[in-house]
Amino acid sequence: MTETNQRTKQRSFPTIEFTDSEAGALEFPSSTSRAYNYYKPAKLRATMYEDVTVDVQPDPERHLSQGWIYGFGDGPGGYPKEWTAAKSSNWHAFLDPNEEWDQTIYRNNSAVVHQVDLCLQNAKRARAYDSWNPAWLRFIERNLGAWMHAENGLALHVFTSIQRSGPTNMINTAVAVNAAHKMRFAQDLALFNLDLSEADVPFDGGAHKEVWKSAPEWQPTREVVERLTAVGDWCELLFAANIVFEQLVGSLFRTELVMQIAARNGDYITPTIVGTGEHDYDRDLGYTRNLFRLLTRDAEYGETNKVLLGEWLALWVPRCLDAAHALQPIWSQPAEKSVTFASSLDAAKQKFRSLLEDLGLDSPKELDQ
Repeated sequence: MTETNQRTKQRSFPTIEFTDSEAGALEFPSSTSRAYNYYKPAKLRATMYEDVTVDVQPDPERHLSQGWIYGFGDGPGGYPKEWTAAKSSNWHAFLDPNEEWDQTIYRNNSAVVHQVDLCLQNAKRARAYDSWNPAWLRFIERNLGAWMHAENGLALHVFTSIQRSGPTNMINTAVAVNAAHKMRFAQDLALFNLDLSEADVPFDGGAHKEVWKSAPEWQPTREVVERLTAVGDWCELLFAANIVFEQLVGSLFRTELVMQIAARNGDYITPTIVGTGEHDYDRDLGYTRNLFRLLTRDAEYGETNKVLLGEWLALWVPRCLDAAHALQPIWSQPAEKSVTFASSLDAAKQKFRSLLEDLGLDSPKELDQ
């Protein structure tokens, strides 16, 4: 053997430096247990919803000790909190009361689609549209068709546009479900319009386009929807859409008018379809109420948030009330009328006041005018 082969080879290894960012370095509740959660469940045991949503979206304040691992070309990384003027001492405290995640989203929407499809099939089989009077057919073709555009606009350009903007996965999942609800409901109204167009009744399936574009009674509603699409603050957008617009315009039209007078006009189909949209909004209002209640009751930023929400109310309530008042003429279009515009608006305002009271906000003076 040569002298070279007999020598012991010297190898160089880098010195190990611990930065406390390596796996296993962080201490948290149950970190020393063989069975643990990386978050604290709302109740004694974690739910499936919490397991698949909580902290799925990373956050430097919780788990990324070296900051965001990705960012945007213009500077901000990950999910900037500056995307809204609202503040929270813990955005992760929000949990969706509906506990929506992948399986429940598909399961719930599938059930609604099946219900609507069955309703429309039964209506065609029973020739239910033949007994509707011309005034009611015209009301549906113009007004329910116009509302389809509002739902579609909110789905595509409001909720879809902000479903990635929230600082936590729990918020973004709830908003994404909200977008899916609106999109599906707009589609349901479109299918209903198509069925009526193909039925042997005097129904103009394309009338809704011109109504949405130029009918005076619908232009203020259209303006509010289009103004919503231009808002950059995701929290303001959610507040203006689900708290203000839906209460003073959406529920006014769907709940206080269509759902109240359809049966008197011999129509059991429309309440079934519109009822799915009402059910959707009830669920979406549930998570929205929880989110803004969290903001107004925040120990550190609660009072600041109340001032901010008051400013948003001052901006959006007058616009939505103008849209609501402009719709007054459609209350006189059906042949059978069981409610007046004044009583419908009063009911909508009262529900809105109750919602604001629940959030700890003062009612705007415009509601008393």
